[in-house]
Amino acid sequence: MRVIVVGLGVQGRKRRAVAGIDVVGVVDPVASEVNYRAVNDVPAAAYDAALVCTPDSAKLDLLTFLLTLGKHVLVEKPLVSERQEDLDRLAALARSSGAVCYTAYNHRFEPHFVRMKRLIESGELGRLYHARLFYGNGTARDVRNSPWRDQGAGVLPDLGSHLLDTLHFWFGDIGTDMHVIAADRFENRAFDRIVFACRGRLPIECEISLLSWRNHFTADIYAERGSMHIESLCKWGPSIFTHRRRVLPSGRPPEEAVTLVQADPTWELEYAHFKQLCAQSGRGNIDNDLWLNRVLAGLAREALE
Repeated sequence: MRVIVVGLGVQGRKRRAVAGIDVVGVVDPVASEVNYRAVNDVPAAAYDAALVCTPDSAKLDLLTFLLTLGKHVLVEKPLVSERQEDLDRLAALARSSGAVCYTAYNHRFEPHFVRMKRLIESGELGRLYHARLFYGNGTARDVRNSPWRDQGAGVLPDLGSHLLDTLHFWFGDIGTDMHVIAADRFENRAFDRIVFACRGRLPIECEISLLSWRNHFTADIYAERGSMHIESLCKWGPSIFTHRRRVLPSGRPPEEAVTLVQADPTWELEYAHFKQLCAQSGRGNIDNDLWLNRVLAGLAREALE
């Protein structure tokens, strides 16, 4: 598959490295070491797909252009818009052209995330009671120094989209009944810490923060016959998955722990998944974006009010 990279920032350079020999061109209006300054300068016959790694404000126009040409697209998360009809239009374009429109949520390919999903689906834990997730990094100052990032709902679309996608990956449809518990601006103009909760069939609490000076992720799921826990991601390792089996009527549970110390495998796995979707004329995940956009928009309104 022949791909172009659109946007040569941090993410674009990562995507270019992962795609390797598939890359036939790089587009960026200001960066050096690129072939084109605008995507419409690239001959349409020269490529099959695009890896779009631009600021959010440019994504809708770029995807409209690419999908109209029938080009497959992998776009960095989040794919959001203030108008839901914008995403509806992209979904219709993808269907009519047969192109794959795929928004990158690479954490789905974390080994422990996959292990968590399989254990949930096995039913071994019985009824699920509640879940708690935390995702934090220390990028508050970087975000404050970037005018296009330190605006709007801040950390919510950035890290909140990851947690929401993870919840959808693990639990399927959890609805849209979510509410903000706390929204803080400790150092930034936009929110740099938010806590929100889901009041649907499975109570869930999520915290996202740009003020965690050691990058960290945790997930805890409690159920009828035990619990599951993830501590850290592979890229921040070691990453630990723990499965505890409940002792009745009470007592210290036996547990199994798997610890991974390895490089981040998710970028290569996600790119391979995208290529497979394109080769098989598969569907992208824009339906997931439609749900995410509704939830993020509702949470953002509540936080800003």
